[in-house]
Amino acid sequence: MSDLIHYTETEHAITLRFDNGKVNVLSPAMIAAINEALDRAEAAPFKAVIFTGREGMLSGGYDLGVMQQGGMAAVRDMVDAGSRLTRRMLAFPKPIIAACNGHAIAKGAFLLLASDYRIGVEGEYKISLNEVAIGLTMHHAGIELCRGRLAPVYFNRAMINAEVFNPVAAVDAGFLDKTVANEEALQQEAAAMAQHMATLNANAFAATKVKARKQHLDALDWAIEEDKKA
Repeated sequence: MSDLIHYTETEHAITLRFDNGKVNVLSPAMIAAINEALDRAEAAPFKAVIFTGREGMLSGGYDLGVMQQGGMAAVRDMVDAGSRLTRRMLAFPKPIIAACNGHAIAKGAFLLLASDYRIGVEGEYKISLNEVAIGLTMHHAGIELCRGRLAPVYFNRAMINAEVFNPVAAVDAGFLDKTVANEEALQQEAAAMAQHMATLNANAFAATKVKARKQHLDALDWAIEEDKKA
């Protein structure tokens, strides 16, 4: 297992703690490490997977170094891998809980949108899709992920206007399902939800998740292919 991901397993949950430097950038290596961890989790007995980050930071998004230095082919490959990761999360046969303990920017916010249940610790950190603000046209897969998971009234505000949300406002927007007071409560709430989800029927959960999201997943498949042509 890569040093970029701390993988721990308890009776009811598998926790993947991101540890890729100060802002937990989603570099190609980080995306590969998350997929490797999900492979291991998928082979384990049925239990929830908890995504969490360093204190104060879930993820600051894609690695800008790749965007600035790697050329368009490298950028396209990284974004394609990231889109396929979030598509995998949406269809993953086990529950995915996001325990958001800090900033979730750009692709970091998309990780929230791709998780089944999202808990945020209260605080002054930011949840934002900042692509338009930094001069990037939103890719098709990002648009479809927003369309499928954000509250409709916030769809344009979050994506086109690049509005920045605090954790409480992020619940209304659809990035989070609830907030808790502090880091300790965040871990307790994630563990409690994982314990509940471990009681679900594994086959029924996996089949219902894919069936309920079929239109969304089909739209993402189309979007990912369109982005490769861009």
